[in-house]
Amino acid sequence: MGRVTSPAPLDPAIAARLKRDDHGLVAAIVQQHDTGEVLMLGWMDDEALRRTLTEGRVTYWSRSRGEYWRKGDTSGNVQHVRSVALDCDGDALLVRVDQVGPACHTGTRTCFDGRDLEAVPYAGE
Repeated sequence: MGRVTSPAPLDPAIAARLKRDDHGLVAAIVQQHDTGEVLMLGWMDDEALRRTLTEGRVTYWSRSRGEYWRKGDTSGNVQHVRSVALDCDGDALLVRVDQVGPACHTGTRTCFDGRDLEAVPYAGE
């Protein structure tokens, strides 16, 4: 019987650049790669980021369920990774994806559809 090995941890050079919250998480802003449309916000720890960078599909850490989830495994609404960038402070990721189907669990294209807040537009100086 073959020996089971654990996956390699997140690249230490990447891990050193992350500024995690008190729960060890980093915000992941998800954007449609070809249109720039902002789809959703999720959360990643080091392992979720490692999986995202190495498997070609986006993995998140569910704060409510306390477990990893890969977008689309149950819904079929898959997110194929196109690129991942870290912001200048190291506390947020920009994950550019090819979204298959709706991104939101409510069935809308984005998690922001129909949820606009009333705001006074900037009128200039």
